[in-house]
Amino acid sequence: MADHVSEATIEATIETCASEPIRIPGAIQPYGALMVLDPQTLSCLQRSRNFAMIVGVEPDSMTPEFQQLRAEISRWRLGDAAQLLTRANMPGRLLHVTGHRSPQGLVIELEPPPATSPDFSLDGFYPRLRGFLERIRSAPDLAAIAQAAVADMRAITGFNRILLYAFDHDGHGTVIAEDNDGVLPSYQGLRFPASDIPPQARDLYRLNRIRLIGDSNYTPCPIDPPYSPVDGQPLDLSFASLRSVSPIHLEYMRNMGTGSSMSVSLVVDGELWGLISGHRREPWHVHPQTRAACESLGQILSLQIEAYLRAERSSERLALKGVESQLLAAMAASDKDFEEALIHSSDLLMALTRAEGAAIVTHEDIRRAGTTPPRDAIMRIAADLFARQQETFATDSLSETWPDAAEYADRASGMLAISISQIRPDYLFWFRPEVVRTVNWSGDPTKPMSAGKERLHPRQSFALWKEQVHQRCLPWTDVERDSATGFRSSIQNMILRGAEEKAELTDRLERANKELEAFSYSISHDLRAPFRHIVGFAELLSDREKSLDAKSQHYLRTISEAAHAAGRLVDDLLNFSQLGRASLRIKPVDMNALVLSVRRLLEPELAGRDVTWRIDDLPQANGDAVMITQVFQNLLQNAIKFTATRTRAEISITAEDDGDRIAYTVADNGVGFEMDYSDKLFGVFQRLHSAEEFPGTGIGLALVKRIVMRHGGTISGRGAPDAGAAFTFSLPRRPITRDAGPPHG
Repeated sequence: MADHVSEATIEATIETCASEPIRIPGAIQPYGALMVLDPQTLSCLQRSRNFAMIVGVEPDSMTPEFQQLRAEISRWRLGDAAQLLTRANMPGRLLHVTGHRSPQGLVIELEPPPATSPDFSLDGFYPRLRGFLERIRSAPDLAAIAQAAVADMRAITGFNRILLYAFDHDGHGTVIAEDNDGVLPSYQGLRFPASDIPPQARDLYRLNRIRLIGDSNYTPCPIDPPYSPVDGQPLDLSFASLRSVSPIHLEYMRNMGTGSSMSVSLVVDGELWGLISGHRREPWHVHPQTRAACESLGQILSLQIEAYLRAERSSERLALKGVESQLLAAMAASDKDFEEALIHSSDLLMALTRAEGAAIVTHEDIRRAGTTPPRDAIMRIAADLFARQQETFATDSLSETWPDAAEYADRASGMLAISISQIRPDYLFWFRPEVVRTVNWSGDPTKPMSAGKERLHPRQSFALWKEQVHQRCLPWTDVERDSATGFRSSIQNMILRGAEEKAELTDRLERANKELEAFSYSISHDLRAPFRHIVGFAELLSDREKSLDAKSQHYLRTISEAAHAAGRLVDDLLNFSQLGRASLRIKPVDMNALVLSVRRLLEPELAGRDVTWRIDDLPQANGDAVMITQVFQNLLQNAIKFTATRTRAEISITAEDDGDRIAYTVADNGVGFEMDYSDKLFGVFQRLHSAEEFPGTGIGLALVKRIVMRHGGTISGRGAPDAGAAFTFSLPRRPITRDAGPPHG
């Protein structure tokens, strides 16, 4: 292979390394021997090629010493202990024996005590264990706990250097504690890239919590036969202490300047949290009992770290829960909608996740507080998250997902988002600004491998390599993420309670409206006859009593006019109340023909007047023809009435079709009105002009609004004093599938 190797080749090789079958290497480290026994007959199925050299006899030996070992193994296999831990006295040697069960048989490992490491007795372990427990119990923080652990581990094992790595969310390991005798360089505070430990190796660290490599230059000892007679597969050595390791890892050790290493896994909440790693310049074989003691210390340390982190998270969670309680109380006390209430308490909202900016996106609107990205950028991110159906999202580098975010990294480099709607891109956002910091790497993390003439090699440099990190914020903690998602549940419950209260109020209003409609219908119906009688008798009296003086005649006319006006009012009230009871008969309506018929109906009111009409070609609508006729009749009557003082009245009817809705506008050049009072236009008995100037009952526009809203439409008015008025109502282009119902209140 040429000296130059492409980046693509390097990436491919890294992927190959990450998929290396490290559980089934087909060989062991040569400082011990291994055999696999049939669980029923204890006959040997597989063995390491060095078995006789290490043990002194073959696996089928009938020597008394080996038969005694077989008896010990038989007693273990019939019990329920997960592991076999014993010693075997063979001719001329003492062996430490460990065993574990596997689907391929009983895996038995035999290991002579190393000459380089003294036997670590239980008598020496328990006092040290008590001292270790005292030290970590009184340690003020995690750093002190870690430092106590590495000091004890080096004293037990005799390694030159003990490191404790803690892994972050990205898999990078940072050395948070070190104990060193000065023979090997210090790595305190350095970060090792995640690529140093492939995923399958991390998984194995989690399952098998201790591993020793006594000599980085060892030659692997093969297993015979290479495939298991049980299933025809290579022997699974996941839980074997003697498992041979990857040649790439051995080269990594040599590049690191270490002749031997040992690692103890720290598993917290079922995940690989960190590693205790020991190194020595020359080969070093740690006694099996010492390794067992280190494994016990590692488990104790894991439990202590887990307890410490849980206590820290609990304290953090309680603090943020207190913030949430204050925020919810402020929202409950506010008379604003929840979005405005949140922004009004923006300090609490940002404190909920320790952010420096927040935004609420609802109904294509946005409210912001603190330091945030631009409005358009937030809207685009919300739309993108909704398109990807992400209910929660957190990142400490926005620009990694949205490259344009680099433009505003100083304001927002990190984001935490939660969805507050399942049908719209409505989100709560929290933002954090960029925190520029220097990371001290052990070697260049961008070069995990280097090119050679025959193959790729692990990195050779572990010298300090500084990287200045930009466009990143402080990472969001799990507790901060939980605080955000918990708050979502709280506001959803609050919105749901509000919706239930509104629904209950709506039901009460509907019942009250129905009762009021029934009452108004009854009263209106009952009043029609008396007013007609008053008008009739007043006219009869006027006809019969010709001798009445002028003043008496005036009184009779006044009575008759008042009764007529009251009758019209009763008729309008009756129509208004009946509208809430009548069902809609929706069908296509020819608006041109409808408007023409209304104009003919109103012609008597135009006698002697100069009126200019401008009527567009009106598109067809879908609605109740009788009710739509009432709408145009009322609007045109108003136009005729309020242009009465004009020498020439101008009345127009126009339409606009936007595809979904058709808007019809009736405009005139009449007296107009002040827009400050436009909110009164569509109220019952609301008038902007006196009855003496322009007679009417004050119900016409309220009736129009009710009809339009029952059709699922909208209506509005605009005008100016002495400059005319225009009323626009819209109707859905497609037929409505249900009656929109009368408005409440």
